[in-house]
Amino acid sequence: MGTMKIEPITVCHLVALPYPGRGHINPMMNLCKQLSSKNPQLFITFVVTEEWRGFIESNPKPENIRLATIPNVIPSEHGRAKDFPAFVEAVWTKLEAPVEQLLDGLEQPVTAIVADTFLVWALRIGIRRNIPVASLWTQSPTMFSVLHHFELFKENGHFALDVSERGDEIVEYIPGVSTTCIADLPAIFFTDDPKVLHKAIEVISEAEKAKYLLFTSVYELDPQVFEALKAKFAFPIYPIGPSIPHFELSKTLPTNQNDIDYLHWLDSQPKKSVLYISMGSFLSVSKSQMDEIVAGVKSSGVRVFWVARVDACELRDFVGDLGLVVPWCDQLRVLCHDSIGGFWSHCGWNSTLEAVYAGLPILTFPIFWDQIPNGKQIVEDWRIGYRVKKKAGVELLVSSEEIGEIVKKFMDVESEGGKDLRERAKQLQEICRGAIANGGSSDRNLDAFINDISQGYNCH
Repeated sequence: MGTMKIEPITVCHLVALPYPGRGHINPMMNLCKQLSSKNPQLFITFVVTEEWRGFIESNPKPENIRLATIPNVIPSEHGRAKDFPAFVEAVWTKLEAPVEQLLDGLEQPVTAIVADTFLVWALRIGIRRNIPVASLWTQSPTMFSVLHHFELFKENGHFALDVSERGDEIVEYIPGVSTTCIADLPAIFFTDDPKVLHKAIEVISEAEKAKYLLFTSVYELDPQVFEALKAKFAFPIYPIGPSIPHFELSKTLPTNQNDIDYLHWLDSQPKKSVLYISMGSFLSVSKSQMDEIVAGVKSSGVRVFWVARVDACELRDFVGDLGLVVPWCDQLRVLCHDSIGGFWSHCGWNSTLEAVYAGLPILTFPIFWDQIPNGKQIVEDWRIGYRVKKKAGVELLVSSEEIGEIVKKFMDVESEGGKDLRERAKQLQEICRGAIANGGSSDRNLDAFINDISQGYNCH
């Protein structure tokens, strides 16, 4: 009598390794929730530092996603913004060993790792342990292409130059990227401290060692860039975005009194009458520029919903009856509210995708890094916004008079320009929502990715 063959029971176990910053952790968690809802057989271990566990532990998540913790890279009281290069350096040098230890202690063997592209060491861990790694790029596809083709800037004499003198020079040699001027490239290209830039370029070149490259964006928002990258890389490239919490919108509202208060306030405003202002969660503008912004917004007479992490009390006095100031809000839910007519944004990639999903035009006020090319894409390529700062990448104070005028113009929904902006924003919204609908490009890419990583495992 032959012995009966017993098939080993294997679980499809994904380990998610986000970079420890809000603009990276949120899209990674949103991707994990999407994967989990598409395939409840997936088991996902989401690895965060102690500091970040404290921030996100109470957020609701599916049962098949569990948090695992590693030590902070630098004491949190030192703060990321205070010494950004030191924080970045610590992320690159101090996390590999604790993540290895964590993997050793996991009960289930790991099927695949999804790691933020900026965590280069995750690729080394994958190679050592023979675990396929998917690299998740949480910035724009344009930004990836710009960094990937960095040598072209050197060849064309467009590196380490003075932006104030040569900012208007044109760059049109980056594959898939539309014509851009020097001033609309990431400011870090022209900094005195090239360390972070060189590391970012290294990160991009190392990404070639991944098995898959995932983008939090939507194919149809950047088709030329995606086609150029697909022609260049041998592995699958999957735009699976927008990796924003759109699937949470249908859920019942939290019972948090603050949330209910600001949503009631929005309910009481006329349609499309409110400007939503948020400068992002990390870097901020100078005190003198902030004073000009506040005075300009006030003089415009436009209703505002302002998210301010600091100086909220001071702002409340300025805004008065015309607006609401809150320290935090459910941003996507607010952007999708009928009374919001536009978004003043620092142009972080997640915020940009949320504005597109909500069908809103954007007043661009980029501050740093990828926000500058994102602002250019919003205004010039998609044509769904206006610039507050006429010159990106150059430190010029924008006066309250200029700000008051542009806010008024931007929020005039009946003007020809206002109608055009909103018409194009609606078209992008349809493209974005079509991609995540059943059978859309992002939906198909998520299915293909799950299929790839679950070959040979019973996770179908």
